[in-house]
Amino acid sequence: MADRGTLPFKKMNGLGNEIVIVDLRGTQRVLSEAEARAIARHPRAHFDQLMALHDPVTAGTDALIRIYNSDGSAAGACGNGMRCVAMLVAETDARRDMRFETAAGLLEAHVESPASITVDMGCPRFRWDEIPLAEPFHDTTRIELQIGPIDAPVLHSPSVVNVGNPHAVFWVGDVDAHDLARLGPLLENHPIFPDRANISLAQVTGANALRVRTWERGAGLTRACGSAACAAAVCAARKGLTGRVVDVTLPGGVLHIAWRRDDHILMTGPAEFEYGDTLDLASLAEARS
Repeated sequence: MADRGTLPFKKMNGLGNEIVIVDLRGTQRVLSEAEARAIARHPRAHFDQLMALHDPVTAGTDALIRIYNSDGSAAGACGNGMRCVAMLVAETDARRDMRFETAAGLLEAHVESPASITVDMGCPRFRWDEIPLAEPFHDTTRIELQIGPIDAPVLHSPSVVNVGNPHAVFWVGDVDAHDLARLGPLLENHPIFPDRANISLAQVTGANALRVRTWERGAGLTRACGSAACAAAVCAARKGLTGRVVDVTLPGGVLHIAWRRDDHILMTGPAEFEYGDTLDLASLAEARS
């Protein structure tokens, strides 16, 4: 909790996805986009996503969580970040089950161990205006979008879905065969995505296995994106490429994704604590102004 001139934070990661957690419960403080960007620029506090804990708003929840990307923009969900938060709460309160409120809705978490934390990521949304897309598409398992020459596109026909954030999943034979660092920004900001989108390359490697690389909206290339793993898993099952339970291999490791018959997506994976430190509030105040 912030006191006087400093803001304590915890640096963690979920399969290499860099996470910073600040606990603002008991205060009225809300970080601005500029402050989030300033924190991300700090050498000790660099993050892909920042999870800011606030006092609960909904009865029965442990905290309201605001999620920031490294460019300061808001994220609706962050599966890796939620596992990190759940791990901290479990260690602090000696509980295995908890519930949090995010912009994407209420998310439940269960901590079996630091190596096995499950988050209920809610239900996927497939309707074009819920993703959202800039124009109607009846079938969102494959939309008309390509990059490269019209007669030989580099990437084309992605599946699209909202899993807390907008996602586009391009199906490829080899996720390492494309320059995602170059193509990701172009596709993230394509006019078809009014709220921008997370861009993933997905490769089917077995009846219950995928490989995925992701360019995260507002953060860039990442070693792991939990919501992207969920997006790829449900889109693969929806297209009949895999079953509803898959292991998704990301550059940082493996997430287990189960799309249940009640439509909820369960994501299971590890979280790791790195260190705690403090930030100078005066420098954040300068960023705010």
